[in-house]
Amino acid sequence: MAQVHFDPDRYLELMAEEVPDYERLQEEAAAATAELAPVRRILELGTGTGETARRVLAYHPDAALVGIDASEAMLARACSALPHTDLRVARLEDPLPAGPFDLAVSALAVHHLPGPSKAALFGRIADALRPGGRFVLADVVVPDDPVDEITPIDGIYDVPSRVDEQLGWLAAAGFTPAVAWTQRDLAVLVADR
Repeated sequence: MAQVHFDPDRYLELMAEEVPDYERLQEEAAAATAELAPVRRILELGTGTGETARRVLAYHPDAALVGIDASEAMLARACSALPHTDLRVARLEDPLPAGPFDLAVSALAVHHLPGPSKAALFGRIADALRPGGRFVLADVVVPDDPVDEITPIDGIYDVPSRVDEQLGWLAAAGFTPAVAWTQRDLAVLVADR
């Protein structure tokens, strides 16, 4: 996925073109938050235009959402769709907003980090969550079978990892991780603290 993904006017069009199961990934990510209660505070990593946040907040309408994204333009679009949220320009590598959070979610953002940075991020997410909190990661992964690689990956900006690697990094961060859903080169992982 090229840097054009930071263009809020083309974002959904690009996702439809490059991630055929984009809508299903979003639905599965939001559904993976449903059983967690109560959810008062949500941290979203890579808010983009607010597509994931809207779906997650539909399950948790009384929750306060703090979202971060590296793109000011994307957050400006999200702000119009999510007027009562706290949206901040920040990178995944930056210190996370102060917790504790009940839930952390990320869709199609973490695959931009190399493995060691993913592992470090998972540790910071665990620190930001309350005991009993949950992290839901919905992202592009390296599939077991290369024939399942259907999402364009540039290998520079896009550096997905295997599911087993990410489950290991989540466990090392103190989570109890599990696979909630997979389809080709997409996965939704659930990690409980």
